[in-house]
Amino acid sequence: MSSTGTLFTVSAPSGAGKTSLVTALAERCEALQVSVSHTTRSQRPGEIYGTNYHFVSEKVFAEMLTRSEFLEHARVFDNLYGTSRIWVEQQLASGVDVILEIDWQGAQQIKQLMPASRRIFILPPSRETLQQRLTSRGQDDSVIIERRMSEAIQEMSHYRESDYLIVNDVFDQALEQLRAIITCQRLGTDKQSETQADLLRNLFS
Repeated sequence: MSSTGTLFTVSAPSGAGKTSLVTALAERCEALQVSVSHTTRSQRPGEIYGTNYHFVSEKVFAEMLTRSEFLEHARVFDNLYGTSRIWVEQQLASGVDVILEIDWQGAQQIKQLMPASRRIFILPPSRETLQQRLTSRGQDDSVIIERRMSEAIQEMSHYRESDYLIVNDVFDQALEQLRAIITCQRLGTDKQSETQADLLRNLFS
């Protein structure tokens, strides 16, 4: 018997490495799907539609909002981001865990709508490391990088709202910690009572 999946939200400032961690986690964990958000942001070199994001116009995004197709949505850096409600609900109902890369505002909305969701926050080991990671991307000019740093400091202040906190200093260590969170949630008594229902029934019959 399969239990209902758990929705995990992963928040972090830009440059903290959450995308790399989530991608690596999805490759190592069974029954775990990464939600692909819709966004009005321009597609960057190397990004693939449907893999990194569903890139849509502001008009299409507004129409989806009107039809209540988003579980949550937010404006970040002058762009809109949203999570498909139907897709997430279908995955959870089938027993698959879902993980969302999302800003703290979105995670807050998700928690209000789905109290059983678990919030994970990822921090860089230092401000200097964060700035170095943002600069090494080679995608933004100095003005944008400074803006992202300012936004990152503000966003990091919301780490206390999460259920779990990971510092991404050594990547492999942070990845194992992230994986441990998923495993721990799956081994909770409520989850195991559903997953191991047949065994428990036989043990106590």
